[in-house]
Amino acid sequence: MTLLEREHARDTAMVTMPHRTTTVAITGATSTIGMATTRRLIAEAHRVITVDLRDADVICDLGTVEGRQDAVVQVTRLANGVLDGLIQPAGVDPRQGRRGALVVSRNYFGCVAVLEGLRPALARSGDAAVVLGTATNAFPTRWPVALARLCLDGAENPARQLADRIGAELANGAGAAALARYVRCHALTSEWIGAGIRLNVIAPGFIDPPPLGDDLNDKETIEGLERFDAAIQTTAARIAFLLGPEARSLWRAPLPVVHA
Repeated sequence: MTLLEREHARDTAMVTMPHRTTTVAITGATSTIGMATTRRLIAEAHRVITVDLRDADVICDLGTVEGRQDAVVQVTRLANGVLDGLIQPAGVDPRQGRRGALVVSRNYFGCVAVLEGLRPALARSGDAAVVLGTATNAFPTRWPVALARLCLDGAENPARQLADRIGAELANGAGAAALARYVRCHALTSEWIGAGIRLNVIAPGFIDPPPLGDDLNDKETIEGLERFDAAIQTTAARIAFLLGPEARSLWRAPLPVVHA
């Protein structure tokens, strides 16, 4: 057999090797990025456990302590105690008139509580990946450091009180900064990468659907919907990449997603 033939045989064997079915949990799985990622992973033969406020395998509110505890228990049960991936792509959009307390409870404390609660199931995989989502436009020029420190200290009640005083957008900026800092501080520890769990952050920003006119056949409306779908699918593809074997050398990496 020639060298070229040996290389071809090796490449063919690599392509035809069966992939192990992995079990992945996704929060916010019934809308936008979460939904697109769920569909992509299912199409790639992953088993996906969906978590959301409605229409999901696990229905709960991650903005509450009870909801987080319920999510951890149910996901662990559905995964039979072994989880290969966890995706938390997005939190509450602060631009929709919501209280700052809700934003910081859901986007930071809920995210971290589910992450830490599912760490034992992720560790049992031996080769697990976590992708957390923040927003590229989440950081105001002067985001409140005091709130970020309360988040990192685990002081949820004082954080909620401060978040209500300063408003949802500033609260979101501080929570996003705290989440990025959390990953930076924990990703390289024995509890995470030492247990075979990769922590990464993806920062797609808030992806808004285009305004729809009366005529859905209008050229501008169609182009706007196409751009919206492309942005969602691009983000889902980046998340799927971070879950896969090609990203095993990546951890503690913030991965921006730039949309036209």
